[in-house]
Amino acid sequence: MSNNRLSRIGSLAMIVVAALIMAGCGSPTATPAPTSVPAAATIAATSAATTASVSAATMAATSAATMAATSASTSAATMAPTMAALGTASSIQTSGLTKIRLQSKWVVQAQFAGYYEAVTKGYFKDMGLDVTILPGGPDITPETVVASGAAEFGLDWLPSLLNSREQGTKLVNVAQIFARSGMREVSFVDKNIKAVTDLKAKKVGVWLGGNEFELFSALVKNKLDPQNPRDVTIVKQPFDMTLLLSGEVDAAAAMTYNEYAQVLESINPKTGKLYQPSDLNVLNFNDVGTGMLQDGIFANADWLAQKGNEDVAVKFIAASLKGWVYCRDNPTECVKTVLDQGPTLGAGHQTWQMNEVNKLIWPNKLGIGLMDADLYAQTVTVATAGKVITKAPDKDAYRTDLAQKAIKMLTDAGVDVLGSGFTPMNVILTEGGKTAQVAPAGAATTPATMAATMAMPATMAATTAATMSATMAATLAATPK
Repeated sequence: MSNNRLSRIGSLAMIVVAALIMAGCGSPTATPAPTSVPAAATIAATSAATTASVSAATMAATSAATMAATSASTSAATMAPTMAALGTASSIQTSGLTKIRLQSKWVVQAQFAGYYEAVTKGYFKDMGLDVTILPGGPDITPETVVASGAAEFGLDWLPSLLNSREQGTKLVNVAQIFARSGMREVSFVDKNIKAVTDLKAKKVGVWLGGNEFELFSALVKNKLDPQNPRDVTIVKQPFDMTLLLSGEVDAAAAMTYNEYAQVLESINPKTGKLYQPSDLNVLNFNDVGTGMLQDGIFANADWLAQKGNEDVAVKFIAASLKGWVYCRDNPTECVKTVLDQGPTLGAGHQTWQMNEVNKLIWPNKLGIGLMDADLYAQTVTVATAGKVITKAPDKDAYRTDLAQKAIKMLTDAGVDVLGSGFTPMNVILTEGGKTAQVAPAGAATTPATMAATMAMPATMAATTAATMSATMAATLAATPK
């Protein structure tokens, strides 16, 4: 996901290059080009042309394991009446549908399953919307697409949105989907990297082009200068784990839903078996205090100001959130929906990714879609320290009123937007993602499965349903921003 504008930022320009920005993705996946509008076709063609150049070997390295069993208590049959009632009550009362384009941050994969499920299940259509999802790619910047009017909504990490506003756009975050960062720094245990300070004098891999700031801020916080080779040697990392596996770096960046799995899908030459989580040390930037908010929905403030578009935005957000609720409760079906879109990454890796993305969203103490003011402030602090932005953004960088209205529509229909009872699957990885397996319900987590709390800060695991409900109620009762 190229974000060339970030490569020119401040003192980091010496090491930030015009590289791929991605939502913590691994290797890209070829996807069919949308055909709803000429602009969309052009964007998709660019993505397809770029992704086609990725080697089959790289694609194979990023495939992982496991199809999941869905809990009977959250089956599609149970959800269907609620969803149908919500859609009927909120439909646009016209003879036609309002055409909407959503510019994705990356190519088709389970990272965006909620939106694809909303299309497949007809949630958008129930709201009177005809939504086309435009796949992203390494040469597509969602902010540029939305700012140019080629899409009504976009998906990207919050720091990229803040940077685009500083460059003069009027883009605004209208719904925050990920509640925590999925970025990690991973190393083998023999390197003895258990804390950020242990990175001193080490070769540290990270994606550049705007993906490095959680790491860099963590280094600076621990008095290590990422631009000083005597403190740490920063190595530009490709979107895979080859440098770590080959020993060319001591630690490598990884998203919980992609690159971490690539290591666990690989054979340890010392044992002849797959690497295990016990072979790795993982630095979690949420715990370090430099995690930044990632996937969120944004729109152009000028478009929102046009008559009727705020209502359209509320309906779009509500349908999107419904899709994510469905994927929380029916992950296996959502994986199938993603596979039906034709990604190159297989069922195993998509299942792993679906599970890990769910951990980044659920549980959600405010309600999915609502911005956590404290995490927003932390993101701004990290982005400023990392020179992503030069100053704190104005108060219009995000708004919560549209998401609040969308959540009220959902809760009035009995939809659980907190996910306080969310339990992740135990996804068992296999070599190269050749098969898809999920541990039986109630089975103990084995070394081959990832800990359920891997994707969230330790404090989040202790959040209770009562606290979450009270917090959401207070948020919804507050005056809209």
